[in-house]
Amino acid sequence: MIEIINHLDHPEVNPKVISASNAIINISAYYFLELNDLQNLKSILKNKALSLELKGTILLAHEGINLFLAGTRDKIYQMTDFLSTLLPLPDIDFKESPSDDQPFKRLLVKIKKEIISMGVPEVKPYDFKAPYISAQELKAKLDNNPELIMLDTRNDYEIKIGKFTDAVELPIRTFRAFPEAIKHLDESFKNKPIVTYCTGGIRCEKAASFMISQGFKEVYQLHGGILKYFETCGESHYEGDCFVFDQRVALNPNLIETDAAQCFACRMPVTKEEQQSDLYKIAEYCPSCYQKNKNKERNEL
Repeated sequence: MIEIINHLDHPEVNPKVISASNAIINISAYYFLELNDLQNLKSILKNKALSLELKGTILLAHEGINLFLAGTRDKIYQMTDFLSTLLPLPDIDFKESPSDDQPFKRLLVKIKKEIISMGVPEVKPYDFKAPYISAQELKAKLDNNPELIMLDTRNDYEIKIGKFTDAVELPIRTFRAFPEAIKHLDESFKNKPIVTYCTGGIRCEKAASFMISQGFKEVYQLHGGILKYFETCGESHYEGDCFVFDQRVALNPNLIETDAAQCFACRMPVTKEEQQSDLYKIAEYCPSCYQKNKNKERNEL
């Protein structure tokens, strides 16, 4: 069995962020807890974020909170302090990364059915959580345990930018396809140690809980996801960069924005090398959708 974290201390500030000269701090965090009076909570959080001139997205649901916010360092920290006094979030992990510019265009605060949509209402991570494995523990296990299975719970276009070495990929375009996709995993996986991972931890938390409910015997979730792993362990056992859902598109293992772009037509990430291709034209097509666009043009003639 993999040793798991018994308790999670509030994370220290990332030294890479402290030493950066960037004007903007980006934070992402989520927490599964049973919430009520969502309209009132939405109003409180929106007013606070607006007063601090923050931009990004805050999602609220009866199952918890999921947020991506960016602003100046002092105002971001005012917001994290406010959240921690407003709601019972004893071990919430605010993952940080710097950027030169504001990556969000506006502030959105939304009430949703789920803070991350999987479409299985029976899965309630605030009632049952699969065990965590820390970034440091995972690295040690990957150094010495060839039997450990890394299961990527992200969408296929995210995996294109980077993933853990030899990770198992699922052919899914949205997280709602995850429950069906794991039905096609080799039956032997149910008796092997598996670590689910995603960008920041929210999808792998739901995924791991669901897998245990489906008979997988030993499933763990990477605490803090890829971003926390980068912060703690860098690029060890990881190939490439990490896709993020804002204008930065991707971060490298130093949590710095890369040269990746995103196709306006199909939303697929486009690497620096692909941007030099004849199959890439800004705002029109990329290597992933070039042929589809050409076929459409021919059909319209």
